[in-house]
Amino acid sequence: MKNVHCAVVPPRACRGAAARQRGVVMIVTLLALVIMLIGAVALMRSFNSSLFMAGNLAFKRDLVNQAERASAVVLPQLTTGALNTLAARGANSTALNYSASVLGTNDQGIPNALLDATGFAAVGVASNDIVVADQGVTVRYVIDRLCNGAGSEVALGAAACTVGPIPDARGGSASEMNRATLPPQVLYRLSVRVDGPRNTQAFFQTTFAL
Repeated sequence: MKNVHCAVVPPRACRGAAARQRGVVMIVTLLALVIMLIGAVALMRSFNSSLFMAGNLAFKRDLVNQAERASAVVLPQLTTGALNTLAARGANSTALNYSASVLGTNDQGIPNALLDATGFAAVGVASNDIVVADQGVTVRYVIDRLCNGAGSEVALGAAACTVGPIPDARGGSASEMNRATLPPQVLYRLSVRVDGPRNTQAFFQTTFAL
């Protein structure tokens, strides 16, 4: 910028040059403030997004523990409760969220009964949901026997059911001689959907033999 020497020009011209200089400085300062403001807004948005994602991850990790509540309810039913006999497990029981035949699933292997209320109504009842009100958590589960139909699993056998190895008394596999006299170890599947805070949702699944 051209310097104006007040010693050789009129005082009015000197005052005008100084005013123009102050105007340019003001514009540069305002531009710097705008850039800083934009950077601060972007930083805050990034910070909030990171916090939101971290919160959702924490909730989902907690849902893993919450899903264990379903196992605590289901396993006693199958071992000592209403489903502890072959006859009981050979028939569907909507009151216990139990299906004697394998349930239809989506491409990810999640039973359709857990994906919408209409499908669930054909398998179980909402009153069996495990609600943890103070934590905003709801656990819904279904149990299905991995057979292609209802009836005695002994009669259906391995041809109609998915079966597992038969353990012997020592914890290994039974011998071929003993295997012929023992009933097949039909597999059951427990599928769990857990709904948590911030619309978090997770699905869990396990198979087991009795």
